[in-house]
Parts: sequence; C-alpha cells; structure tokens
Amino acid sequence: MSSRRNFVKSTAAGLGLLTLPGILSADPKNPLEKKRIVCVGGHPDDPESGCGGTLAKLANAGHGVTIIYLTTGEAGIPGTSHDEAARIRKQEAINACKILNAKPVFAGQIDGDTFVSNETLKHVQDLIAAENPHLVFTHWPIDSHKDHQCASLLTIQTWVRSENKFPLYFFEVCAGEQTMGFKPTDFIDITDTQEQKRKSVYCHTSQDPPGIYGCGHASMEEFRGRELGVKAAEGFVRMTGKGMGGFSV
Repeated sequence: MSSRRNFVKSTAAGLGLLTLPGILSADPKNPLEKKRIVCVGGHPDDPESGCGGTLAKLANAGHGVTIIYLTTGEAGIPGTSHDEAARIRKQEAINACKILNAKPVFAGQIDGDTFVSNETLKHVQDLIAAENPHLVFTHWPIDSHKDHQCASLLTIQTWVRSENKFPLYFFEVCAGEQTMGFKPTDFIDITDTQEQKRKSVYCHTSQDPPGIYGCGHASMEEFRGRELGVKAAEGFVRMTGKGMGGFSV
C-alpha cells in the first residue's frame, strides 16, 4: 500500500513529467525518475515494428520496458500447427526483446481468435497492474486486424478503469493497410535506435522481415522523420480525457 500511495503522490505532483517527451528527458539514474513502460501488442513483431525504436530509446536510457503480447502468433506460419508456430514465434519474440532490452510477457490469447470479455479484460488488467506502469503503448483502435483492435480495446478499458491514470499512447503499424485514420500528436526521433529496431524486427524470421518493412514501415519511419525534421521517427497519438488531458507535451 505504501508504494501505491507514493505512486499516487508522485503522479499528482508530477503530471508534467509523466508524458512520453517528459519521460525521455528524465534521468533514470535518479531512482525517483526511473520509469516503467508497458507496450501491449497483438502478436510478436507488432510492438517491435510499431514502436520498437521508441522502446529501445527508453530502455537504453535506463527505464524498465515490458512488452505484453496478446497472442503468441499461433496462426502466423502457414502449414504449421498452432503449437509449433507458437513455439517458434514465442522464441522470436524473446530474441527481439533481448535486442530491445525489454521483458516479454505473453497474455495467452490465440492468434486470429482474440476476443474481449470480462475475463480477458481482467487478465490484461492484472498483467498491466503487475508492472505498475508510468506509461503504456498499444495499437491504434482503428485497425484492419481484429487482434490489433482487441489488444487496443483491452488496454483502453484497463486505462479507463485504472484508479491511477497512466499516460496512454497509440502506435501505428502498416499505415494505410492496417492502421487507418492515424494523425500523430507526438513524434519521437529514433535515428539513433533505428538499426536496433530493425534488428529486433529481423528476429521474427518466420514473418518475412523484409515484407514487414515493405508493408509501409520503412516509409513510415522516413515520413514521420520528415514531419519531425530528423532522419527517422515514430508517431503516436496520446489519449486524453479522464483527467489526463490537462497538461501539455
């Protein structure tokens, strides 16, 4: 209870810090400024391709990063059984997390058969609460992939129901083909971590990494970089409302 009270106190006292730009400017060598970051993605490779550069930047700075994969990619390798595909893709995710300096967590839903219910929401709430995050990333909810939508909705509902509001940011994947109607509120320069991100994506050998980059990710990094005025960047939409819209970024 004492740690929870301290978190509430620090949140109330430092809302201006608890934004994505604020956390990136924090000094994690100071225990009071070291933050815990959670990213919730639909499948192995989604967090890496969507915001891997930013996750790497946060982890490299000394913050704690956890990636929660809603599924283990069971349906993602044609001609392979779900059990075998899950084994392969889980290891690929673990390998990618090593490159990003992140901790992998697997939520246990099935690729292609995800759903939102009171039980699945409670499970995701528990997984996120266990990390006690200062900031959370997830999919933009307007996405052509049902699993991405489920990951997003479960995270949004966790945020809505959370007593201690954490900043919530949405990332994009395969813009135009999967993520639709995405207009970033925030941009993060990933020039220094672009190659680290690429290496993490290339851990997912079963998913044709060149094809992942061919699905708009290379152009996304370049275009978001142009918007920010740097070589490469990732764009995000910040959730507002429920007490989280009263500060600037």
